[in-house]
Amino acid sequence: MNVNIRIKPEKRNIGALVGEYGAFIALVFLALVLGIVSPEFRQFSNLTSLLRQATFNGLIAIGMTCVILSDGIDLSVGSVFALAAIICAELIVAGIAAPIAIIIALVAGTLLGLVSGILVTKGRLQAFIATLITMSAYRGLAMILTEGKPISRLASSIQSEGGAFLFKALGKGNVLLFETVKIPLPAIIFVLVFAAFYFILNHTTYGRKIYATGSNAKCAQLVGVDTQKIKMSVYAISGFLSALAGLMMISRVDSAQPTLGEGYELDAIAAVALGGTSMSGGRGKIVGTIAGVLIIAVLNNGLNILGVTSYYQDVIKAIVILVAVLSDRKR
Repeated sequence: MNVNIRIKPEKRNIGALVGEYGAFIALVFLALVLGIVSPEFRQFSNLTSLLRQATFNGLIAIGMTCVILSDGIDLSVGSVFALAAIICAELIVAGIAAPIAIIIALVAGTLLGLVSGILVTKGRLQAFIATLITMSAYRGLAMILTEGKPISRLASSIQSEGGAFLFKALGKGNVLLFETVKIPLPAIIFVLVFAAFYFILNHTTYGRKIYATGSNAKCAQLVGVDTQKIKMSVYAISGFLSALAGLMMISRVDSAQPTLGEGYELDAIAAVALGGTSMSGGRGKIVGTIAGVLIIAVLNNGLNILGVTSYYQDVIKAIVILVAVLSDRKR
């Protein structure tokens, strides 16, 4: 006798779908509203500018996602952003070739992030306290190196034409598409970084170890995961991506100043929280973080177009973070 057993697929209610795709729904709704209210918002030139601006927070937020998934937090990203940029600028002004200066700055950013990871793991400090210390220390070092003054005209300080081209392209470059459409090179770099970390977090053993460390570090240790190395590595990743974003910024504005990146940690945490990543670690998707990044970028861009002052923008961002965190607790 043949017995056919049919298993009905689990039905997902509307609440579960909204919880999973809420960030994307909010992004579409926000973009539609701003597009209706302001014709300037939906102009192609504004959208490409928005995409370029989103790159800086996007790179930092990808690193922040890895840290938060491991049950950590990194408040030093804005200071690493600034200090790595200052290091690159100082080297360029000193006559060091631009490619070498860029590589040194990226290595420095990675090491700065690693220091935070060592304080958390070896020093056994709470992540909030450890990165609060490094945030203050790195910002102070940026002030000391520059004596509080900006370093300007970086591109003109580069001797070789190839080095100058590379430096300018990092933040201002465009890729021509269909002979008429220009796509910002920083946005392409951001997409490539996102694709790399999407693969790492979803299809590699290392990615599973990050989730396991954030979900339950003690259980992860019992099955052979070196949770200390995992935590140190995610802070190093965060430092590297923050440094990369900082180099793109000084390329775009052709100057470096010690106040760069102030408040960027707030935007990065907001993007991660909006994307549905649990602030207690172990749960979340990097795709959601990208939606959160775009929400922040659209919100900033739209409020600027509408003439809303920065004071109100800070309040609105705080409310957005509060709603995201409360939604996470409810889930």
